[in-house]
Amino acid sequence: MGTLSEQAAEEYVAARAFSPGLPGFVGIAVDLLVDSAWAPSGRRPLRHGFLDTRSPRVVVVSGPPSPGIEVALRRMSDDLAASGRIVDRHRLTVLSQAGGTVHPDGPAHALGTGTAGIRVGLEAGLDGGGPLGLSRRWELAHTLAPVLAAAFANSPLRHGRPAGWRSVRQALRRDAPVRPLRGGPREGWAAYVMDAPGNAGLTPRQRIRAGGRLTGADLDRHIAGLRPPVAARGHLEIDAVDGQPGNGWRIPAAVTAVLLDDPRAAEEAAEATARLTGEPALWERAARDALTDPVLAAAARDCFLAAYAALSRQGVSRELRDAVAEFTERYVCRNRCPADDILDGVVAHP
Repeated sequence: MGTLSEQAAEEYVAARAFSPGLPGFVGIAVDLLVDSAWAPSGRRPLRHGFLDTRSPRVVVVSGPPSPGIEVALRRMSDDLAASGRIVDRHRLTVLSQAGGTVHPDGPAHALGTGTAGIRVGLEAGLDGGGPLGLSRRWELAHTLAPVLAAAFANSPLRHGRPAGWRSVRQALRRDAPVRPLRGGPREGWAAYVMDAPGNAGLTPRQRIRAGGRLTGADLDRHIAGLRPPVAARGHLEIDAVDGQPGNGWRIPAAVTAVLLDDPRAAEEAAEATARLTGEPALWERAARDALTDPVLAAAARDCFLAAYAALSRQGVSRELRDAVAEFTERYVCRNRCPADDILDGVVAHP
């Protein structure tokens, strides 16, 4: 494909945004933030997925699309165990926090190169309406994302001191709107991509209007480098959660998947988060205040209760249900998040 006009570029992005599909398959990616800038380089195959290096401080364990959340969790557990052995051989330590050195006013790319997150990939949904429709899922993913970010905030420190945010990682995207400002899912995604700055500081739209040459391959590279909370990558990708300590990654993966893929839970989550589209500075509040913000706290309680009920209806393992229940009781019902535990420790041992 040759040089694209502005309209052709938008059409290119929109056409490749989604491959409609019935919800059911789940993919998980877990970032590992290591203590030294010597992460193992290159891509390594694992039993189910692969281990890749995003930056000297961040390696990514990516699992395959799997039929249901429990299969996805088992496969990721296998691959994380293998990845841990690789990291150990390089004499590195995986940090329990999702950040540590990144400045909250730092460049946007630091979110991917200096912090750790958990991403959940889901089927895009079906063309048309209904709780499993693409438009409804796109809308719900956007209103749910700041709630998940607040509940799982886990990066409050910079160089060992409080940074003024419960999630420095989410502070890097604090100006994000709750939902796309234009059109349906494909049009909204295309507009976001065209107006998002690239590595050189120019957006694709600015590049074209300045007389620059832009091809489909250029757009593909640009899209691959973007880290919005909700992305269209053929499937639906939700990247709203900080990395969690230990096996804590399982909880946001399960909660995210069930709230979007279970029709009843999706309806309840949509009702719980519907008012958030009109809330000012919501991503800033999620990053700074987390669940001490009463609006986010109320939405989180409703969403986590809906998630637990859906997991029970689906008959998932008792272990997983208990883990979600324990997190809900320890954090969500008390308007806390994992970052609060870290901050409590800093206050106790200044």
